Amino acid sequence: MQFSRVGVVGAGQMGAEIALVFALAGHDVLLSDQDLGKAKAAIGKLDKLLEKGVVRGFHSREEAQAALARLKPAGGLAAHADRELVVEAVFEDEAVKGAIYRELDGIAAPDAVIASNTSSISITVLSSHLPEARRPRFLGTHFFSPVSRMRLVEVIPALDTDPAIADAVTQVLRAVGKEPIRVKDVVGFAVNRLIHIFWIEAARLVEEGVCSAREVDIGCRLGLGHPVGPFELMDGVTNNLTLDVQEILHGAYGDRFLPRPLLKQMVAAGYNGRRYGRGWYRYGPEGERQE
Repeated sequence: MQFSRVGVVGAGQMGAEIALVFALAGHDVLLSDQDLGKAKAAIGKLDKLLEKGVVRGFHSREEAQAALARLKPAGGLAAHADRELVVEAVFEDEAVKGAIYRELDGIAAPDAVIASNTSSISITVLSSHLPEARRPRFLGTHFFSPVSRMRLVEVIPALDTDPAIADAVTQVLRAVGKEPIRVKDVVGFAVNRLIHIFWIEAARLVEEGVCSAREVDIGCRLGLGHPVGPFELMDGVTNNLTLDVQEILHGAYGDRFLPRPLLKQMVAAGYNGRRYGRGWYRYGPEGERQE
C-alpha cells in the first residue's frame, strides 16, 4: 500500500503540517475543513513556512512550489471519496471525532485506511464509532508539534486493527521522513504520559515560587539538553489543549495527572500561548517572543 492519495481532515496547525509533510514526499494531498476558507488560509500559511526553510527535507523553492501544487483545499468531507489514507486531525473531543468517522464511513472507499491524530483518546474507543467492517483499517497516528520539524509519530493499533495495516502505515510514515514507534492503545499513549507529568511538575515549581517559567525553561535547555523548555513548548502546543489532555489523563489515571491550578487560571484568562499573543510569555504580532 503506497497511499498515493492522502486526505487530512482539520486545517488547524497540526492538520495543515501533516498535509504538508505528505505533499513534500510526493503524495497527492487533500486538506479539508468545514470552512473552505480556513483550508485555503492554512495552505497559504504553509507557503510562508516553506519560505523560512524550516521543513525537514526542504531544499529549494521549486520543491516547495511542487509540494503546494499537490496540496488542495476542500470544504467538508465529500472530496475524500477517492483517498486511500485519511488522517483525522481535529481537536481532542471524542464526540466530534466520532461524528467525522461516521460521515467518512459513507464517503470513503471500503478499502481506505482512516487514522486519528488524537494525542490522548483510546484508539479502540474511537474505532467504536465505525462499523465493525471498517475497524481493521482504523488506527492512531499521533504526530508531534510542530509536525514540520518533529520526526516522531506514535503508531497505535486498536484492538481490531489489522497488523498488516499498522505495518503499511508505519512504512509510509518512514517514507515521508518520520520515525514511527509502535505504542499500545492506552490513554495518553507513551510520550504524552511522560511529558504531562513533566509539565505538571514544572507548573508546580512556578506556583511554589521555586523558579520563574523563564528560569525553568533555561534550566531544562542547559541542564537537561532539551531543545526548548516546558513553558515554551506549552505555549507552542497551546495551554488550552494542554489542559484538555491533562483532564483526560486525570480521568484515566487519577491524581498523578491532576492539572495545576495555575494552568487552569491561565486558560480561563485566555492566556493560551503563542498564537494568542499571551501564554507563559508574551508574543508580538508575528509570534515572536517578547522578553
